Amino acid sequence: MAEQRKVQEQDINQLLKVRREKLADLQANGKDPFEITKYEVTAHSAEIKDNFAGMEGQTVSVAGRMMLKRVMGKASFCNVQDLKGDIQAYVARDSVGEDSYKDFKKYDVGDIIGIEGEVFRTQKGEISIHVAKITLLSKSLNILPEKFHGLTNTDLRYRQRYVDLIMNQDVKETFVKRSKIISSIRHYLDSQGFMEVETPMLVSNAGGAAARPFETHFNALNEDMKLRISLELYLKRLIVGGLERVYEIGRVFRNEGVDTRHNPEFTLMELYQAFTDYHGMMDLSENLYRHVAKEVNGTLTLTYGEHEIDLSRPFERLTMVEAVNKYAGIDFNEVKTTEEAKALADKLHIEYEDRHKKGDILNLLFEEYVEEHLIQPTFIMDHPIEISPLTKKKPENPEYVERFELFINGWEMANAYSELNDPIDQRERFAAQEELLAAGDEEANHTDEDFLNALEHGMPPTGGIGFGIDRMVMIMTNSPAIRDVLLFPTMKSLDK
Repeated sequence: MAEQRKVQEQDINQLLKVRREKLADLQANGKDPFEITKYEVTAHSAEIKDNFAGMEGQTVSVAGRMMLKRVMGKASFCNVQDLKGDIQAYVARDSVGEDSYKDFKKYDVGDIIGIEGEVFRTQKGEISIHVAKITLLSKSLNILPEKFHGLTNTDLRYRQRYVDLIMNQDVKETFVKRSKIISSIRHYLDSQGFMEVETPMLVSNAGGAAARPFETHFNALNEDMKLRISLELYLKRLIVGGLERVYEIGRVFRNEGVDTRHNPEFTLMELYQAFTDYHGMMDLSENLYRHVAKEVNGTLTLTYGEHEIDLSRPFERLTMVEAVNKYAGIDFNEVKTTEEAKALADKLHIEYEDRHKKGDILNLLFEEYVEEHLIQPTFIMDHPIEISPLTKKKPENPEYVERFELFINGWEMANAYSELNDPIDQRERFAAQEELLAAGDEEANHTDEDFLNALEHGMPPTGGIGFGIDRMVMIMTNSPAIRDVLLFPTMKSLDK
């Protein structure tokens, strides 16, 4: 096996050497492709195929990567891949000229070329371009994976996304669709009167979520800083300032592990709307999901793995207590104290920490018994106050707060609140978070004095929500892992 690998490496090195020799020969003859600065593209492959009846006989210019070449004497075929797909090109010596045809025969798979010629259909029925002029626009000095097997090594696909996009058309389509999803979100929110804003990524106090931040040092100020873990606290400052509907789509950073649904940096969309509550956020979420699915996928039925997810029906709405009762047969209303909750957890073999209180135990029961069942869109409402430090209490039951999480396919897809706007209550919540920090909880929040100062100026009743964009893209594109929808996911360095 080692001997075979050594032979393969020698063969590859020889092929790489030949490519560089070809480039040197082109440069020596005044044909350096890297000196070309532009090429006029008049059509893409898919446009030609989709509109063949109207384009047959027309002269077009197409540019892209040569993915296949078959030389057959005085005439040859090649396949050119561009953003929208690929198209066959017929290259004949009598059409392009003897010198140009001689150069073409030396081109390699992977080279980027421009072709100009007439649109026609071959005798075998394939829509093609009869090339009159061919131009080498960039020389590929590396070798693409073998076409029929593609780039199949998952780790290598993520590290060399540029090769993955070249070799796997479905990967390219996923990321084109991701862009359309984000654009569709913006269209919807803009139509609802929301204003897109930008807030700091580099902060002195990373708050707004339960997460451990990344830390860095700002040399100019000789001050330690953190990368944001949420967009919340700055967007709420804008609500205080009178910007009634604001949203931001941006990267946030959480110093946590990597799995199929988590990446340390990910895209979050948060929005805040004055004069509404979490019920208003439920309506907005439902409408937004339907809008995006219809605009991007053309249907309100999503296929994810073995499940069909129906967005057309009203999303189910359950309190967390109701959900635990429905799926685990446990009536948590009968649990009155933290001691009783921990006794219940012991009986059910649910692990918890000493610092956990009654509400934490309810959340652990929910995670253990309920989440996996929430395949169809479901709003889980009214969380315990212990796990919701920035949320308004329910007036009729202050042990719980006006919060919901949207679940689809058993995943949390969104998290929303009737936002806490009482600065006195908020200070008490921060104090409780400081106690957790002192007890060793690295995900608890520090007190944010400037945010409290903002609240003291008065924030109107406000609904707020955070959407995980990457998970939304996973659902909309039937992608099994978050890395499949991140162009450049976080990877361990190869030299570590």
